[in-house]
Amino acid sequence: MPRKQPNIVVTGTPGVGKTSHCELLTSSTGLTHLSMNTIVKEKGCHEGWDEEYQSYTVDEDKLLDVLEDSYDVPTTGGYILDWHACDIFPESWIDLVVVLRTDSTKLYDRLKARKYSERKLQENLDSEIMEVLLQEAREGFPGEGMVVELRSDEADEIEGNVQRITEWVSKWKEDREVQDDDDGD
Repeated sequence: MPRKQPNIVVTGTPGVGKTSHCELLTSSTGLTHLSMNTIVKEKGCHEGWDEEYQSYTVDEDKLLDVLEDSYDVPTTGGYILDWHACDIFPESWIDLVVVLRTDSTKLYDRLKARKYSERKLQENLDSEIMEVLLQEAREGFPGEGMVVELRSDEADEIEGNVQRITEWVSKWKEDREVQDDDDGD
């Protein structure tokens, strides 16, 4: 049975505004925000702490198992998956991938304010400049219109982005209702 609610991945380099977008999207769409970082910590979906990067080494298989077993993401839908990557999620689980992008100077300032180490800061800047996450999204989700790239340079852009995604969610649901009505005839 097809999902009645879409699953959306909001991804991008750390510091682009993923969580801010997701929190507003939860209010405007009624979808549930799942922070992968929180799940990794709370459900133990990691292989330990990496001192150099000041982050957990994620066990992707364990994370996917939790998303499937505890949240039933692939079947029920209705989730906004907030993470710095999207390529671990099976294409069949996801209806839209939103890749947030920002200017490298702004990103530098944001990551510096988070006290990222010089190495971690530089790797994230390189990733943003080289469009690594955008390329991963396009390769992992090649379906027509599955990947949307949105700018997140200024706070006022968040509102427009959230409105655009909210309209997409409404259209997605409307299209499914029409299909259900057609199937019932």
